[in-house]
Amino acid sequence: MRILIADDEANIVTALEFLLRGEGYEVDVARTGEEALARLRDWRPDLVVLDVMMPMRSGYEICMQIRARPELAAIKVVMLSAKGGQADVQKGFACGADLYITKPFSNRDLVERLAQLLAR
Repeated sequence: MRILIADDEANIVTALEFLLRGEGYEVDVARTGEEALARLRDWRPDLVVLDVMMPMRSGYEICMQIRARPELAAIKVVMLSAKGGQADVQKGFACGADLYITKPFSNRDLVERLAQLLAR
């Protein structure tokens, strides 16, 4: 299974990449919204971990583009955000996110939740 981590926070990327590779996933990283869109088209992951606030394009924009394109629509989307207000969470789900997780979070818990989502 392939997972794309789209986040510009190096600490989060490093920890998640290490844990996910340790679980046997193929992992790629994008640090901007534009880079994430390119990797989604070229690499076709099964799941994307998508930061809401990224340079060049927001996670919300990227999620809507994923859902609007038939060739990408099956990709599972997990949004990560420091914005945990009800309106922010609702916006994430309205854009098409399968899961919305607020920062800070437990890396181990996140990896378990990703596995559950991929098993569906």
